[in-house]
Amino acid sequence: MPKVLLIIGDAAEVFDTLYPLHRIREEEGFQVVVAGPQKRVYHLVQHDRHPEWDITVESPGYRLAADIAFGEVVPEEYLGLVLTGGRAPEYLRYDPDLLRLTRWFFERNLPVASVCHGIEIVAAAGVIQGRDVTTVAKCRLDAELVGARYVDAAVVISGNLVTARTWHDNWIWMREFVKLLRAAAGR
Repeated sequence: MPKVLLIIGDAAEVFDTLYPLHRIREEEGFQVVVAGPQKRVYHLVQHDRHPEWDITVESPGYRLAADIAFGEVVPEEYLGLVLTGGRAPEYLRYDPDLLRLTRWFFERNLPVASVCHGIEIVAAAGVIQGRDVTTVAKCRLDAELVGARYVDAAVVISGNLVTARTWHDNWIWMREFVKLLRAAAGR
């Protein structure tokens, strides 16, 4: 059964994480494996707009256990990679094992999905130069500094990479990512 690696850490956004977890699991024949810096329980967060603030408000969300640590992942066992949003990517982008895994998927042109702050991981991995991408507007600079072209759209597909702005775009983001997964699985 083809496996998909779902990346999380503390402060991963609830909708950015749980929507792809369940959406991919409902596809017959795909298994989702949750990975974090260590195999442990992580604290997800919910982001919402406050009418009087210029930035989002963050509140505690659900907890989710990682099935495996980044350093234990055997990438050859996986068909795709999902990078969730929230603040987790701000520190996950410094993890050498995660960067190695991210580069591995790009080197093999396997499906990768990134939403919101997930762009910080692919930017740090050095794999989006010359690509069209989208992300939450406040991460636009992260993409452009490494040579990607920012597009303000719900979803942008650039080869094996499917990017989305925020959890509001999850439905179209996962629809397009699942198409790539099916094609990679020969379905």
